[in-house]
Amino acid sequence: MDTRRLGANGPEVSAIGYGAMSFSDLYGPTNEAESHAVLNACRDLGVTHLDTANIYGMGKSENAIGSYLKENPKARDEFIIATKATITRDPEGNRIFDNSAEHLEAELDKSLLRLGLECVDLFYAHRRDTRFTPEETAANLGRLVEKGKTRAIGLSEIAPSTLRRAMTEFPITAVQSEYSLSTRAPELGLVQTCAELGVAMVAFSPVGRSLLTDHPIPVERISDIPFLAGNPRFMEPNYSENIRIMESFRKLASEMGTTSAGLANAWLLSRGPHVIPIPGTRSVQHLRECISGASLSLTETDLERIEAVLPVGWAHGDRYSAQQWIGPERYC
Repeated sequence: MDTRRLGANGPEVSAIGYGAMSFSDLYGPTNEAESHAVLNACRDLGVTHLDTANIYGMGKSENAIGSYLKENPKARDEFIIATKATITRDPEGNRIFDNSAEHLEAELDKSLLRLGLECVDLFYAHRRDTRFTPEETAANLGRLVEKGKTRAIGLSEIAPSTLRRAMTEFPITAVQSEYSLSTRAPELGLVQTCAELGVAMVAFSPVGRSLLTDHPIPVERISDIPFLAGNPRFMEPNYSENIRIMESFRKLASEMGTTSAGLANAWLLSRGPHVIPIPGTRSVQHLRECISGASLSLTETDLERIEAVLPVGWAHGDRYSAQQWIGPERYC
């Protein structure tokens, strides 16, 4: 597995990491044994970067990683572990964001307990809390570095302007955003700003929540997955159109001797040496398909062929519904 640097002065991590949202039940039921099997596969495949969050299964994802590390103590030295906090609920149960120093530290403390760690490698503010300036959020996160609870800090789903302002207060190691062949908005400034400032661009949902794979989530399962049931790209008639268009990409991947997931991740790696995809899956076989992209070296002709079958803007439907858009910053 090739490696990439997590930020200008950060550690070397595998070119493709793992997004542990799949250790929660968001995309279907899972259990600790299945999660541990994926972590075993990560070690076998050379995947060293794990990304989780306090809200993934309300601690279930972090607990799965923590129990694995307890059973496999040597694994701690093999993994670079990131987690996130900010998303919470008010007394009435409404989804809100809290980037206060007190909330971030309290949530990180809980995450450390679940993970069985004294310090994580990277801690993100999961969403922008507009009650705080970018500088204030960076300062609040930076104090946790100074206290030895995280080695570095990051921001998620933010605008390039927010990153520039936050960087004036405390070094930002990584910015996380949805980025894939089906979601290319980060190319309108965020990818470039990260490269300019020496910040890692961590791309979540690099296979389009299964659309960019050989095995998209079938329509009959979508109603059982609340997030997708309300997501425009998985609602009819958008879903059927996206599946139809993807047939050309799957055919192209086959012609190139790889899988759709492998090709989708390889395309992301071609976007710049600072781009690090973090696919998530409950399946070891699907993980292998995603990771295979790290061994592909795409030529200009390959990239042109990909662009021909999946041109910018091909996807039908927005990546989020109006409700899901609450929190991520729009900047174009």
